Amino acid sequence: MEMTDGAGVLTQKNDYSVWAIPPEDVRERLKKLMGGLRSEFGGPEIFQPHITVVGAMSLTEQEALEKFRSACEGLKPYHAKADSVVAGAFPSQCLYLLFQSTPEVMDASAHCCRHFGYKRSNQYMPRLSLLYGTLTKEEKKAAQEKAYLLDESINGMNFQVSRLALWITDRGDKGNLETWKLIAESSLSPD
Repeated sequence: MEMTDGAGVLTQKNDYSVWAIPPEDVRERLKKLMGGLRSEFGGPEIFQPHITVVGAMSLTEQEALEKFRSACEGLKPYHAKADSVVAGAFPSQCLYLLFQSTPEVMDASAHCCRHFGYKRSNQYMPRLSLLYGTLTKEEKKAAQEKAYLLDESINGMNFQVSRLALWITDRGDKGNLETWKLIAESSLSPD
């Protein structure tokens, strides 16, 4: 349901998340890996390889855009280094690439969270989902092994994050992610 304030401005709230977007060459490498996993284990296509920086928050689009722009203005590009492929407990974390919790990575997330007023319930765990779905323990183990077969050097992946994106990520969409939508992107300035 859309609502407006007295001035006619939309006040509908959606769930918004901030993602770190890998460079194009890394995205292509990850898409190939994700496609190979999905072809064997199923699951919806993940729109864009990404590391979640700020988890889903209920905001109006105007609030989300203002907070996103403010967060991006004060953030410099930073490096992210993959650690290992991990099987998780939730469909959105069925299989993911865990990144090292370096001060750079942790500070970037904390910076953005401050701008969004986002309070974490757990410590930040930088990760990039490779496969969404509900698999058995045995299937997850097989998917982990398949990930290493498809990309033997995935653990050593290292890249500079120089772009962030703001997405609508409806927490109620547990199926095919059709409600997820890109709202804005921003390049991070080195100076």
